[in-house]
Amino acid sequence: MTLFQPNSAFEPLLRVDRLSLALGSGPSRTPLLDEVSFDIQSGEVLAVMGESGAGKSMTALAIMGILSPGIRITNGRISYRGEDLLNLSPDRRRGLRGPEMAMVHQDAPTALNPVYSVGWQIAEVFKVHKGMSSADAWRNAVALMMRVGLPNAAARAKDYPHQLSGGMRQRVMIAMAIALEPRLLIADEPTTALDVTVQSQIMQLLVALQEEKRMGMMLVTHDFGVVAENADRVVILYAGRVVESGTPQSILSAAAHPYSRALAACVPRMDEAAQRLPVIPGKPASLADATAGCAFAPRCPLRQQICLHERPPLREVAPGKMAACHFSEEVLADGSRAVVFKP
Repeated sequence: MTLFQPNSAFEPLLRVDRLSLALGSGPSRTPLLDEVSFDIQSGEVLAVMGESGAGKSMTALAIMGILSPGIRITNGRISYRGEDLLNLSPDRRRGLRGPEMAMVHQDAPTALNPVYSVGWQIAEVFKVHKGMSSADAWRNAVALMMRVGLPNAAARAKDYPHQLSGGMRQRVMIAMAIALEPRLLIADEPTTALDVTVQSQIMQLLVALQEEKRMGMMLVTHDFGVVAENADRVVILYAGRVVESGTPQSILSAAAHPYSRALAACVPRMDEAAQRLPVIPGKPASLADATAGCAFAPRCPLRQQICLHERPPLREVAPGKMAACHFSEEVLADGSRAVVFKP
């Protein structure tokens, strides 16, 4: 039995609508997210990109309902299959985590409990949510470890997190996340600190599981290579705001926001043996430091007076593409103007 029924055949699996977060309360509160909006359909992979501090992980934690104490949702709505998550009771919201939505955290060593074996930690999911006996839960845990490609799973299940490699720990995290076959999977930087070969294996595993179960996936990353190969759509955040959204191909080939174009320009090209990658000048802005205008304006060579004083709205600038730049049409019409960051 499912917890929810969609209100409409056209209702997305997940809808984030004008989500805003802040640390603290009152006049001294620090804004963290400002009216972030996007949808995820069943069977779709949505990549959320941006530099560190852009608000990617904060958005994921808000969706899962596991924000740190002191961080508050100040505006917006998060809907899962047509139901407003923010109006659910804590017990009902907790009941969603696992059976309906799950998250693969970016830091497996801290996400896993160091004093329990990895098999025990996976088995606990089945015991708590399915009411299985310890023996049945253990058998399911071992089977799940085999499913995510852990070699010699029966023996590895008895190991503690510190006894496993980074790639193995990440596979354990994935096993825990998919144990109850959720409809929505949030993967927060799932390949962080892994070598290139293991990164590829982990992403192939995640996408294969997502396609097998037709899960919706929110992929939090800063890696355009991962996005180009695996995502259906992309949302780019800067200083807690959405600055562009579209398909990976459209952003890589013709981004409409200078920040998106700069990120795409930093992707190494396989057809160039010797290359120097461009660097975006300055440092990433936080929403707390943002002025009334465009948050990216201090780093943008295309800025004009309007950029410093008037915040650009997020609007459709081409079919299927949204951007928050006063000059998106000019950037799209003359791509050379957007190549503004030199090596």
